[in-house]
Amino acid sequence: MSAAITREETPVALEGGGVELRMKEIGGDLTVAFVHLPEGTDLTEAVKGQPDDRCQCPHWGYLLKGRLKMRTASGDEVYEAGQAFYWAPGHVPLALTDVDYVDFSPSREFREVIDHVKARMG
Repeated sequence: MSAAITREETPVALEGGGVELRMKEIGGDLTVAFVHLPEGTDLTEAVKGQPDDRCQCPHWGYLLKGRLKMRTASGDEVYEAGQAFYWAPGHVPLALTDVDYVDFSPSREFREVIDHVKARMG
């Protein structure tokens, strides 16, 4: 089976404060996410309570727009528009500018993180 989906066709899973995360399982136990983070968005509080207070889901994707700092136990790394990326489990993003990216993540692990974030947002 093959599947394709656009950002506009993808349901909104999280939004607030300018943040928008659209996600849908696309096949192969992977979920695609289209993410917008406004400049200054810091997801530290959103992932607090996860192991090591960091997102534990791996993500593979492409940064469409902006600059993003990924904080990990082994140090920070900055990602810029035009870069493909892999974020291993154990990260917390900080948007240095307005950011748009698309990523692919294992569905179960991603759902667990998003459910946690939704619960923290109340």
